[in-house]
Amino acid sequence: MTEPTETRGGIAVVIDRLMQLVPARLRRGAAVVPVVRLSGVIGAVTPLRPGMSLAGVARTLERAFAMKHAKAVALVINSPGGSPVQSRQIYLRIRQLAAEKKLLVLVFVEDVAASGGYMIACAGDEIFCDPSSILGSIGVVGGTFGFQELIRKIGVERRLYTAGAHKAMLDPFLPENPDDVARVKALQREIHAIFIALVKESRGSRLKGADDVLFSGEYWAGESSVSLGLADAIGDLRSTLRARYGDKVLTPVVAPPGGMLSGLLGRKSAGAGALASLEGVGGLPDELISALETRAIWAKFGF
Repeated sequence: MTEPTETRGGIAVVIDRLMQLVPARLRRGAAVVPVVRLSGVIGAVTPLRPGMSLAGVARTLERAFAMKHAKAVALVINSPGGSPVQSRQIYLRIRQLAAEKKLLVLVFVEDVAASGGYMIACAGDEIFCDPSSILGSIGVVGGTFGFQELIRKIGVERRLYTAGAHKAMLDPFLPENPDDVARVKALQREIHAIFIALVKESRGSRLKGADDVLFSGEYWAGESSVSLGLADAIGDLRSTLRARYGDKVLTPVVAPPGGMLSGLLGRKSAGAGALASLEGVGGLPDELISALETRAIWAKFGF
């Protein structure tokens, strides 16, 4: 017995109305590209200045890659770099998730993807940037201060006790030791080689510049970065994704846990528990130095 046409039509209307109650990203046929923002100095963690780390972004990345109907995952990067360890761990986690979920990773650089920020950008199958974006700085830097003359002038005597010939290497209150400097430079060269290998593996034949140019620590604006193969094209997130997946592509932003709900559940923001210690002089020097170092990292790129 054939179901009456008007009955079938009524069922279709009901289904259509029910579908309107389903979030757009869960409807069949909708192209979904979840967006994750990765911003800030990497690994520079103090009580009031938490930097980007794998622990801080892992859940957000996992949620993005697990989203239903996802065609790809977009990463919006704005970072001047920082810890090489955290940078590489975030890079590896992105590539692991991309392999597990078989999803394309599209990276969009905002102001800066330099040093460790560029290392993370290399986790993308494709890298897009603005003409004014800054990319590169593929190198390793480290620094300290020398206070030995200052403490001598104010009559302070440095007393240091160690077990191990190099335990006090590069102590800022002692004169610089050439052997210590040589050891640090050797360590930097080793880390630099790891960075170079990662970039070469990720970018492959797309790299167009000579090694002594690409890996000198220099950085470039968007157009030059594309010509050198550090990025694939000039493009913004909205235009690029609409051109690739259609005008109705959905780009839900996957944010880290936080906000009102976490506050109601009793979670405190990073560093909230350290406020009391900052009321005295104890915590201020570390926070001041951290703020200056963070500012110096951004200022290197004009921000």
